[in-house]
Amino acid sequence: MLSLLNKIPFWLRTVIGLIAGIAIGVIYGEQAVPYVQPIGDLFLRLIKMLIVPLVFFTIASSIAKLGHQDGGKAVKLGVQTILWFMITSALAVTLGLGIGHLLQPGLGLTGLPLAELKPKEIPPVVDVFLGIVPTNIIDAFAKGQVLSVVFVAIIVGAALAALRDKTEALSRIVEQGSQVMFQITRWVIRLTPIGVFGLIGSVVGSYGLESLTPLLGFIGAIYLACLIHVFVIYPILLKLHGLRLSGFYSGVFQAQQTAFFTCSSLGTLPVSLNSAINNLKLSPSYAGFAVPLGANMKMDGCGAIYPAIASIFTANYFGIELTPAHIVIIYISSILGSLATAGVPGVATVMLTLTLTAAGLPLEGLALLAAIDRIIDMVRTATNVTGQILIPTLVARENGLIDKESPLLIRPSNHA
Repeated sequence: MLSLLNKIPFWLRTVIGLIAGIAIGVIYGEQAVPYVQPIGDLFLRLIKMLIVPLVFFTIASSIAKLGHQDGGKAVKLGVQTILWFMITSALAVTLGLGIGHLLQPGLGLTGLPLAELKPKEIPPVVDVFLGIVPTNIIDAFAKGQVLSVVFVAIIVGAALAALRDKTEALSRIVEQGSQVMFQITRWVIRLTPIGVFGLIGSVVGSYGLESLTPLLGFIGAIYLACLIHVFVIYPILLKLHGLRLSGFYSGVFQAQQTAFFTCSSLGTLPVSLNSAINNLKLSPSYAGFAVPLGANMKMDGCGAIYPAIASIFTANYFGIELTPAHIVIIYISSILGSLATAGVPGVATVMLTLTLTAAGLPLEGLALLAAIDRIIDMVRTATNVTGQILIPTLVARENGLIDKESPLLIRPSNHA
């Protein structure tokens, strides 16, 4: 039986899980939720279980390797990566505003129910950055505070690089730890079709397809903008860098579908790392640092496209005319906000709260969109994750950090 299943392509197994989940949700509605939701929750737990050890071992070993090669190069790569984060965020918010002005979501709508949803309190930027440094390392690891884990991993990796031969055995253990976590990740990825069945079944069963009707225009605007960003803007950047589109998209497909169904960039991180290092064959020492960084700071879907279109929706619904000043504020908050709110839970809600507050728009816009948040979060997160792998790919290309056998550079048939 298992041998027969293994003969079915992975993507097809995932599609079968998706269709089966939708069918169960439509046919049985809320009655299906108690049965399918635990399946999806178990899959999410397995993925989240990997995050802290995978981030620590991967980043620590990556920084150690980069430091052994050239400490100055590590700084250069970090700066290049963050600059590309900001450039693509600017492109994303431009696209979001353009699609929003073209489709004008929210115009003419009245009487939408306001969900009981309090906007998230935006912590001061200073507090966010201070919170990165843990007062107790063990507590930070136990609570899954990923940015603190990243910070500790960078420090440990830098120390390993500085001590070189004195810590050769420990460096080897850290590298072996990352390999062990990658193997466990590969095992968990195989469960994706089952996880997709549970996740999509619980979503459709909980909300029902009819709940989407009043806000189809807004949902369509988000999906259209995200799809254009992922399949038009990103390909242009790849082509400008002389990279094969089919090689990139086949390499990131697993990460995209995991992101779509889990709605979690951090939850997808193990799959994203696997895609970047094993599928695209980016330098492990660089990708092991850049991809986790992107999972915390690179949010084209949640942090740029969504707040831009949601701001236009809110303005239209409440009859407020957006001025050039509003547009400038949306740009600034979208580009810089995702960096300033890195590691804050519920980044999409935080970003929209930040944008609406800065632009002086009613915060009730959050409550109007609460009912469909899970539906739009699927494509937002898939967009985030694609960008989180794209930027390391571009920077790796600029610095000669892509293996010559990568599908980004050659056709698979050329391997023979």
